[in-house]
Amino acid sequence: MKNLKRFIKYVGYVGVFIIIILVIALFRPTWTSNIKGDNSISVLEQVEINGTKQQIMIRGRDLNNPVIISVHGGPACSEIPYAAKYEDLLEKDFTIVNYDQRGSGKSYHFNEDYSNLTADVLVDDLLELTDYISKRLGKEKVILLSHSYGTYLGTMAAYKAPEKYETYIGIGQLGNMQESEIDNWNYTISEAKKAGNTEDVKYLEGIAENIYKGEAVAPRDYVGKYGGATRLINMPDGNILGILLSREYNLLDLIRYTSGFKTQAPLVKEVLDKPLSKIVTKLDLPFYFVMGKYDAMTSSNAAKNYFDRIEADHKEFISFEESAHYPQFEEKEKFYKWMCDTFIK
Repeated sequence: MKNLKRFIKYVGYVGVFIIIILVIALFRPTWTSNIKGDNSISVLEQVEINGTKQQIMIRGRDLNNPVIISVHGGPACSEIPYAAKYEDLLEKDFTIVNYDQRGSGKSYHFNEDYSNLTADVLVDDLLELTDYISKRLGKEKVILLSHSYGTYLGTMAAYKAPEKYETYIGIGQLGNMQESEIDNWNYTISEAKKAGNTEDVKYLEGIAENIYKGEAVAPRDYVGKYGGATRLINMPDGNILGILLSREYNLLDLIRYTSGFKTQAPLVKEVLDKPLSKIVTKLDLPFYFVMGKYDAMTSSNAAKNYFDRIEADHKEFISFEESAHYPQFEEKEKFYKWMCDTFIK
């Protein structure tokens, strides 16, 4: 009791109040909102995949519906904190599985070493997660949907094990990242010139050589400034306040989320050094590329070039005319209708 009084005297009552709030924020329980229905599912939990605990969120109105496994981008940018907001329509007709990849978000563990994390490891995780979900939800095959960096993983998973998936959907699809980044840089500097922002133009001109050599990416803050990331919604990735206020994440999870960013540089370098277009040139399942017209994070032009080179019995390239890098969220009503028209038998 004396020690407590001394502590209060030292930090003051305001300090104690702040500490209490921080502790509550750090460790408050997390959950995902309930979905009504006798056969619905809405769970947020950790499961062991390939020897490490990984966070999954499963949501849907009817477990008899087709199952989607959604592979987030970044790298290390979980979509769990905002998935329910943008996937509410899809939940009516699909069961959607979001997961935090190894070293990302709630799947980041401070006692684990991620210095040797590679795409191959993340693809193996995805394949094992697919087996787990298929068995748990009683599905022979599931729909594999990937976004941004996640398309690098999703395309390789579909290539390695097409028998596990009904179809592959790549949103903000990667192909040759160097080609894509040149397009992204050209878009950004063109928009900067139109806006008359000479300082931005000067900066972008200064990094041009590194972009063209494949040694750097178009700076995402500039891309976002000129509408190449989102156009109809606020940027969801990296929205610290939005993440903290979500049901699914607490302050400790936010710390995990930001800690996971250290894995980004080597994973991005791997994509630059090992273009997907040289790894996967044929897919033995139907696939779809869904691209926002104004995407300057993963160039629609580069994606179309890759699309044209891939062999497949059935493939479609779908352009969303009003959005940038997040067409599934920016034009979610249109995306929901397309998903239902295409996959609901």
